[in-house]
Amino acid sequence: MELFRDTNFDFMGNKWPLIGLSLLLTAAGLVSLAVNGGPTYGIDFKGGTLLYVKFAEKPSEEAIRTALSRKIKGEVSVVAVQGTNELMIQTEIKGEQELQSTRQTIEDTLASVYSASADKLNFTGAPAQRLYDRINLPLQKGGVFIADEDLRKLVVEILKFRDKQKGGMLANFDELSAVPGMTPQVLNVIKQESYLGKYLVRNTEVVGPRVGNELRTKALLATLYALGGMLIYVGLRFEFVYGFAAVIAVFHDTIITIGLFSLFHKEISLTVVAALLTLVGYSMNDTIVVFDRIRENLQRGRKGDMTDIVNRSVNETLSRTIMTSSLTLLTAVALWLFGGQVLNGFAFALVVGITVGTYSSIFVASPILVFWQDFMKKRGDNSRAGGATPVVPAAKKLAAK
Repeated sequence: MELFRDTNFDFMGNKWPLIGLSLLLTAAGLVSLAVNGGPTYGIDFKGGTLLYVKFAEKPSEEAIRTALSRKIKGEVSVVAVQGTNELMIQTEIKGEQELQSTRQTIEDTLASVYSASADKLNFTGAPAQRLYDRINLPLQKGGVFIADEDLRKLVVEILKFRDKQKGGMLANFDELSAVPGMTPQVLNVIKQESYLGKYLVRNTEVVGPRVGNELRTKALLATLYALGGMLIYVGLRFEFVYGFAAVIAVFHDTIITIGLFSLFHKEISLTVVAALLTLVGYSMNDTIVVFDRIRENLQRGRKGDMTDIVNRSVNETLSRTIMTSSLTLLTAVALWLFGGQVLNGFAFALVVGITVGTYSSIFVASPILVFWQDFMKKRGDNSRAGGATPVVPAAKKLAAK
């Protein structure tokens, strides 16, 4: 299936406006990084405590932020998860010993803001054993005798109903009437001995500063190793200038993506690094497809200078490029729009990277080959450039095989 047949767009003739756009985006990103003191790292890299908290009603971000700032030193971030009653609460820590104490401080502060009862059990988020212990003795005192095994099974059913059918939070205790095996006596005891908390700590992430620094170093090394490995591969598979052009294009994609993260004040986390490494491979693959067609056209001895051959090669691979990139981009956009706050950074990196990576294969990597050819012509190097039909040494080797 081909979307375009026999196209003849002059990509190289219109390269300068898009090269200018690349330079503008790159400069804007670098300026933003310089002004902000580098990328904004997430908890994975700088260390800290991150809690995802679900509320029964829309919470007051300012009230919670103010209460936490009074008890926790340093930066406290309270961010609403769009479209939900959830908050992401993040604090930066300075030492390993602060990890658990900071988390406990956050939970204690939430309890004070929402007037938690110290005398009763918080049914929201209560584990099975605590609920069992809380209702077992009152049931016996009230003359309700249930076999220990049966009561434990009932507690499991209650919590299964709470967590799987109600998302961890009940509107009122009467909803428990739908639990299999529930009796009025047990329901009354639950009402007397517990209360419905107005929030639920859904998930907690804790990373120490030492681990964060180590992860940051390894993430940087992973990206550099990937770029280095691809430079060697493309250099051996084609020619060094091809490898250089491909790595420049990938480096260009990465810088622009990180720059946009800085411009939009988005955090760099491990999932974002995973997206960047994915894009390194994706962009390189797209570039190699174009380069491979350039080499094929050189092997066939197509007439014309390097500009004509590059234009012809890009046009011949245009249908494949657009189909692959557009379908991948649709998936990434859907993930960005509907994937939730946790995957937002990952999806944003994919959307930006796929878009930039697709056009960099055409308007960054390919022009470098043309610039190199022109440079060699000016130097009078007829072994690589010159004459009507330029031939790449690596192509000769492959043709000989």
